This record gives sequence, structure tokens and C-alpha cells, in this order.
Amino acid sequence: MKKNNLITKNYIKHNYINKKKIIKLSKNFTKIIEKVKNDIQDQEKTLNVLSKNYNFNFKIKDLQKFKKFKIVVVIGMGGSILGAEAINTFFEEKIKKKFYFFDDLRSKKILDLKKKENLKKILFLVISKSGNTIETLSNFFSLNVIKKNSKNIVIISEKNNNLLFSLTKKFNLFYIEHKKNIGGRYSVLSEVGIVPAYLMGINIQKLRSEIQTHLKGKKFFFLKKSTIKLASFLISKKINNLIFLNYSSRLEKLLFWSQQLIAESLGKNGKGFLPMVSKVPRDHHSLLQNYLDGPKDKLFHIFSIEDESTEKININKKGSFRTFLDKKKLRDIKFAQKNSLIKAFKKKNIPFREFKIKNTNEKTLGELFSYFILETVIIGKLIKVNPFDQPAVEQVKNYTKKLLN
Repeated sequence: MKKNNLITKNYIKHNYINKKKIIKLSKNFTKIIEKVKNDIQDQEKTLNVLSKNYNFNFKIKDLQKFKKFKIVVVIGMGGSILGAEAINTFFEEKIKKKFYFFDDLRSKKILDLKKKENLKKILFLVISKSGNTIETLSNFFSLNVIKKNSKNIVIISEKNNNLLFSLTKKFNLFYIEHKKNIGGRYSVLSEVGIVPAYLMGINIQKLRSEIQTHLKGKKFFFLKKSTIKLASFLISKKINNLIFLNYSSRLEKLLFWSQQLIAESLGKNGKGFLPMVSKVPRDHHSLLQNYLDGPKDKLFHIFSIEDESTEKININKKGSFRTFLDKKKLRDIKFAQKNSLIKAFKKKNIPFREFKIKNTNEKTLGELFSYFILETVIIGKLIKVNPFDQPAVEQVKNYTKKLLN
């Protein structure tokens, strides 16, 4: 019997949803899912990244020489780096190398790296789809590591007239082409996420092995039910705040990856969720009052990992002092808090879904990546927005370049 690494549950009651809209959306879903399946097989489409026959623009034998590096610096922004960070954090106990992620503009961070590490012994992985991302270029240039025939630099960008690609030709740097049809936020299972995963020592075949599992069986039913209900929320505009309740630090970067995916893909034409990551149980003591008794404009996603540490509380080994917390596992305390919140959500009829991770392996993470990609694309099509563009973001980028010129 096949092991179920990811348990998903849907607690969105029907009284939140217009039944006529559900019927219409269900018919549209049937048409959309067939188009999605066709797009997965089309090498010119973004969703081809979910194909079992996806053709990578690199060969494993060409990457093997970079595995000798014990320290790796990844430089990128948004979708070019969030996926790699998510993989690194998810497998933090398994990865033996040291990874630094530069995804902001902080001069102190650059100075600290220069003081702490020997830059000649670091592998620099620079990723930008456009090849012209200002923050990525600024960090790369600030490190001052570019030299002719450098053996410790890998560049991933589109092959066109952009600055990063021009640098690879001028300085003869190792280059991997970023596919034009795959936008940054959809690229985690492409070269953008798979190259860092390989360097981390992750089994990249297993990472991609379950990426189509939600297109069949019971998991397909969950995908269909969820996309229709979430799309109905956005169409009715009753709920547009999406709160990720995170009960595991190992999932934090995954949720930030998902936050970008959802916000940039669906936030258009006055529609879309505003996704926010909420660290719990910490936020039980700051935001929970609003979650339970504030405006009824929120949908919650609850995330937890089952196979986390089993460390126990030992208050007094001699037994002279006792409390209800003695001998309790920290994991069990968090689960008690989570299950209590679920009970309160049900009592107050607050819509939520639960994502329970049974095993933190490559298959599970690949399944999570592919699920949210599929769900986001389908919701976008159901609410009639283009899930693949980001016109407002491009506008700000253009303003920035004009001010710097």
C-alpha cells in the first residue's frame, strides 16, 4: 500500500458559498483541467514544469564539479530564490553544507560574509530570469567576485540581451539557460530550484516524482473541491484574506514561496487573496483574538509536520515538583494548541483547510510545490485573471530603472 506523506482536509462549509456559482464553476473547472493537462505536456507552456518528461537545460555530469564546495551563496529575488530557500529549510537537518541566501539589499550582510568566509572557497549561484533584476545584480557586483574563467560562479538567466548573460560570455562563466516560458514564481521544479537542490544533496528525481499526484484519485477530488470553493470566495469578494497558520519553522520558507505565488498570480483586476504567514503558537498570543472574533473576512490554512522532534520536558528528575507539563513532548504541546484552534474554528464556523505533513521527504515537498502551482493556476482561470503575468510589478520596476538612470 502506498504511503500517504501529505494529509489534506477541507473545512469550508456550504453556507459560505453560493450554490449556483458552485455549479457554474464546476462546469468551468472541467474545461480548465483538460486545458491544464494539455499545457503540462506542451514545452512552450509554463505548466510544462510539471511534466514527467521535462527537459532540463543542464546535465548532471556538468554540475558534479560544483559539489566539492561546502559553502554556497545563492543570489536572487522572488521566485528565483524562494523555492531554493524553501527546499533548504525543509531539509535543514539533512543538508550538511552551509547555504547563504541573498534576497534583499543589506550591505551589512555582504560585509559579514566577506569577514566570515573565504570568498574563493564559495560557490556563487546567481539566478534571474530577466538577467537584469536590480537587487540581484547589486548584490552580485557588491561581492566583487567576478573574474575571467571563474570556476566558482554559476549563472541562470534567459539567453538574450541581458546583463547576466552578457557577463557569462565576457568572463566565460558557467551558464544554465532559464526557460522563457517559465516565470520565476513557477520555476521551483525547473532549473531554478533543481540546481540548488542537487547542490544541497537532495534527491532531485524523488523531488519531482509526485508532481502529478493531484491530477488523479482522491487527491484530484480535493484539488477540484478546493479550487472551486476558493474561486467562489474571490468572485463573491466575501473573503480575500488568506492566513497561513504555521506550526513548524521548517515550513516557513515554503509558505513565503506560496505567498508570492498566490499574491502575484491572483492579485489582479481588484481580485485575489492577500496571503499572510502567521507564526503559531506565538500568534495565539497576539492575533488569535482577531482571527476568532474579528471580521469574518479570512480563510485559514493550517500547516504542521508530524515527524518533528520528540524532545520532552523534564522539570524535576527527583520528582519533588510536578506540573501538567512534566514529561510532555514539545511537539504534543503544539499539537494540542493546534487541535484546540481547529475546535474553535469549527464551533465558530470559520473556513479553514489543514495540510498535515506525515513525512518530510523529497516526495512530500515536491507534492506541495506542485499542488499550490496547480491550485493557483486553476483558481486564476476560474476567476478570469491571467495567473502568469504581473503587470503592476513590471510598472514599478520600470519606474525604478528610470529613477536610477
